[in-house]
Amino acid sequence: MLPPALCLLAALFLGAPSCGGGGGGSPDSVPASSNDPAPFLTVANVNTIVLQAMNEATARNRPATIAVVDRVGNVLAVTRMAGAPATARVTSQRGITGAGLEDADVPGELAAIAKAITGAYLSSGGNAFSTRTASQIVQENFLPGELNQMGGPLFGVQFSQLPCSDVVRATPGAGPMRSPLGLAADPGGLPLYKNGTPVGGIGIVADGVYTLDRNIFDFDTDTDELIAIAGTSGFRPAGSIRADNITVVGRSLRYVDSDALAAAVAAPGAFAAVAVTGYFDGTVRAGQEYGTIASGIRPDNGTTYPGLNAFVLDDGTGANRFAPRAGLAPAGGAGLTANEARLLVQRGLETAFRARAQIRKPTDSFAQVTVSVVDADGNVLALARTPDAPVFGTDVAVQKARSAAFLSRPQTGAELTALGGGFATTVTDTRAFLGAGALADGIAFTTRAIGNIARPFYPDGINAGPSGPLSRPFATWSPFATGFQLDLVAGNIVALLGGNAPPASGCAGPGAAGLAVASDGRTRLANGLQIFAGGVPVYRGATLVGAVGVSGDGIDQDDMIAYLAIQNAGGTLNQAPLRADTLEPQGTRLRYVNCPFAPFLDSLEQSPCLP
Repeated sequence: MLPPALCLLAALFLGAPSCGGGGGGSPDSVPASSNDPAPFLTVANVNTIVLQAMNEATARNRPATIAVVDRVGNVLAVTRMAGAPATARVTSQRGITGAGLEDADVPGELAAIAKAITGAYLSSGGNAFSTRTASQIVQENFLPGELNQMGGPLFGVQFSQLPCSDVVRATPGAGPMRSPLGLAADPGGLPLYKNGTPVGGIGIVADGVYTLDRNIFDFDTDTDELIAIAGTSGFRPAGSIRADNITVVGRSLRYVDSDALAAAVAAPGAFAAVAVTGYFDGTVRAGQEYGTIASGIRPDNGTTYPGLNAFVLDDGTGANRFAPRAGLAPAGGAGLTANEARLLVQRGLETAFRARAQIRKPTDSFAQVTVSVVDADGNVLALARTPDAPVFGTDVAVQKARSAAFLSRPQTGAELTALGGGFATTVTDTRAFLGAGALADGIAFTTRAIGNIARPFYPDGINAGPSGPLSRPFATWSPFATGFQLDLVAGNIVALLGGNAPPASGCAGPGAAGLAVASDGRTRLANGLQIFAGGVPVYRGATLVGAVGVSGDGIDQDDMIAYLAIQNAGGTLNQAPLRADTLEPQGTRLRYVNCPFAPFLDSLEQSPCLP
């Protein structure tokens, strides 16, 4: 292992895997049964994984639906064993009915795919997270059940990777791919590794429910999880990078609750794959090798971001999907130029390569993130990643940028009011909470500030407080019924459960909230709203010109990288002149950004985000 200073320089220019980049793992991550050199799942690998899971399901007499995906979300296999439940009931176990997605019955195949994608997308060469980990970080308190603690650090992330998103894709090939239900919090989804390299995920549905773990104080014997564990035999991460060896604010994360299998691991017989409309054609396939054109995420090679080991999204033919371009809004020449969009991403990546990651092993690794820039209408102007950034952050970074721009626009209140119904009520409630000028006065909102008013308790972490105006009251709130965030896209999710293609305008469009289509033919929230930290609006003087969104290795790091991208861009770009942290609803000031202390690997600087 290189010392931190050399690690930083090597990563900056070469992407050295010994720094946690490029999917590298420690020697103890090499399992004996997956020692073939291919850095992706072969058809033989996929067959083995499915049959191992089926063997455990048979031993437990719990027939299951099993899905396997590659690292960028291509579905490689789906099977439903005879007698497996055809559907899974969505429930938070809070007794809530008829709100959001609560009580919906979703096809078991779609639930299994969502769980497999979650295991793949939340993991990297430096961290291995499961759907049980996801459950722990999206609930109203962190840890769940520990009252009067702030909400989970990724509160709201479950509504990303949506089937209506214009960032994740709808067909097999160059990813990243959409998830039918967003990210899952139901135990039974695990990542898959080969020789220390993340290569995909497995998802299991055998119990007929799609839920989460509300009790952090016990250890479950979960059928879905145990079947998934059997499937991962030979394809497991290094123990050192599992979630249960990673802490957040001093609290350990969870990976699995039990690994007591009912049968010796074996892969006998064969299985019949089943087609899933919009996701899988019924033919078992090999996964894509991450980092290649075919995977949809590949090195930039200095073409757009010189001097950096940046990765970009590829359309599968060698073209950068989000090559820098000029903003379309505001019109009249005041918007971001293509070079300004490129420079904002460059500055963000430069900060990431210097920053200390929060949720990555080894410690003192640099932060692996995706950085995105949008204009004032939410049109994506540029996007790039560090080599080993978790895949989920690709979509989330754009969500964060769009959300910051959307809630900072002075026109947003009038547009939502014009929709009527619950959206008009949201505006009324927000103005009662923040002041009569809210959503019209040009006050800038980051996604951290948006998250402050999108929690079921205000202030966040005081369980006796009122709900924020963008949240449901706690009596009817759950991770499957969040409020404004889900209201914007619930119609899209339900409409696409049959595997239909997403609307051309993206999420929150006709058939959902009916938001006005932005200047490039997409809605301003074309991949949904996000409500945790890492999105910061960009101004030229007093004019909103766009926003930066960052997602990856820690939410405080995301905040800092987005904020400093603007701070270090220079020219005529600047931070917001009027910020949400001037507001004190209920006597408690909103937060704008929250940057970590001593965040850099190469500096002792303590407070980089001070004006």
